[in-house]
Amino acid sequence: MEEGNQTRVTEFVLLGFTDIPYLQVILFVFALAFYLLNIMANSIIVTVVIAEPHLHTPMYYLLSNLSFLDFCFSSVTVPKMLVDFMAQKKTISFGGCIAQLHFFHFLGSTEAMLLASMAFDRYVAICHPLRYVVIMNNSACILLAASSWSIGFVYSLFNAILTARLPFCSSNLVSHFFCDIKPLLKLACTDTYINEILMTILTGIVALSTFSMILVSYVYIGSHLIKIKSSESRQKAFSTCVSHLTVVLFYFGTAISIYLRPATKDSIDQDRMTAILISVITPTLNPLIYALRNKEVKQSLKKLIYGNAVRWPS
Repeated sequence: MEEGNQTRVTEFVLLGFTDIPYLQVILFVFALAFYLLNIMANSIIVTVVIAEPHLHTPMYYLLSNLSFLDFCFSSVTVPKMLVDFMAQKKTISFGGCIAQLHFFHFLGSTEAMLLASMAFDRYVAICHPLRYVVIMNNSACILLAASSWSIGFVYSLFNAILTARLPFCSSNLVSHFFCDIKPLLKLACTDTYINEILMTILTGIVALSTFSMILVSYVYIGSHLIKIKSSESRQKAFSTCVSHLTVVLFYFGTAISIYLRPATKDSIDQDRMTAILISVITPTLNPLIYALRNKEVKQSLKKLIYGNAVRWPS
């Protein structure tokens, strides 16, 4: 690419983590192992929920949405990252960069809203068990899931359009392993103050509103659990809530630390490490924390495996 302020960037170079060959191999093995585990675990959950009729409930409908989302979310960044670990030329086209940015934020914001929907589902199930079937009917479940996907799409599309309209005419070296808003804003050859303010406001609205909804749900759940006399019922409800809260705190903690801080050189360097948590590790741990420890899911999985094994000879 020609040098000069008038040369428009047509592709970006993803700098990734390191140029040291043996570290790249270690990171490649680490990321590949987590990605394969992600695919396996989340695919198992989606398959089990679809195959087992007794899991066709609001809780597992939302859970299967989350598992499908986690698989897609990692697939936006991890395959490209794996290729770049082994490649000499770590480039991505301008259009591909904006598309990656869009889908990363689309799926990431959708996950935040799905986690809020799951918290509401637990609130209704624990605090209003007699009205659960009426409140969390099929229409309500579809509406919650569709709203999460739709709002996430619009939010990320707005960010992608604002970023794509910026002029990039000097450096094309992205200090990250994928195309994200903050490192791209640092490359724009214009004042990006408005973009940074809008990104902070939009992300703050999505992250803090969904996180607040989750906290309110759990305040009501906690006050209700205190009143339950049966220790067995309380323990069962508490177990479900702890799994969900673990996923929520891990996810929102990393997301807020990345996108609600000013875009400085030091913060962008730190964001690369934090982004590994949210794009590689969290989507893999979610099914292990939330679903595969679940008794009904484990029983359904055994039934599916051993049932097929018994029918196979015939």
